[in-house]
Amino acid sequence: MSKEESSVRVISGKFRSRKIVFPNNSAIRPTGDRVKESLFNWLQAEVMGANCLDLFAGSGALGIESLSRGAQSVTFVEVDIKAVAALNKNLELLGSPNAIVHKIDALKWLEEYSSTERFDIVYLDPSFSESILTDCCALLENTNILKNTCMIYIESGEELEKTNVPVNWEIKRSKKAGSVYFYLFQRLQI
Repeated sequence: MSKEESSVRVISGKFRSRKIVFPNNSAIRPTGDRVKESLFNWLQAEVMGANCLDLFAGSGALGIESLSRGAQSVTFVEVDIKAVAALNKNLELLGSPNAIVHKIDALKWLEEYSSTERFDIVYLDPSFSESILTDCCALLENTNILKNTCMIYIESGEELEKTNVPVNWEIKRSKKAGSVYFYLFQRLQI
């Protein structure tokens, strides 16, 4: 691994202890082990067999952790070309055929989404410098992309206000680790 690269490890499942290598880029901020462990403890019963969406994938750590823990499939959306190349390489090394990577801006991808596939779990972890969480949440809710009882994970550098998420997203868990706020919502059918 060169000084132009960073890595994180998979913490559990069939890829446990495997390293995910990604470009050393200030816009890519992988979820830390402590936060990841809390999140996947929360999602323990939901991940197996789930169709997951990793928006703003960056290193792909959350989606790869899901695949490691038995997710049926993961769709990764990332705009950075070097991050996409690294993600494709990591997925190839892990032998993960149930993953697809889209090199496109997350908002644009949501606006153009036309598949019939619906997602059980969504990971929403944009760069902390971007203030697009409200727009992403609205697009997720207003397109036909989420299953009725979808779980949505949001990671942010600031505390979320209830007005940032759709009214039918019920907060199930929340926590703060250092300067990171993280939340797990469940979408309720309206």
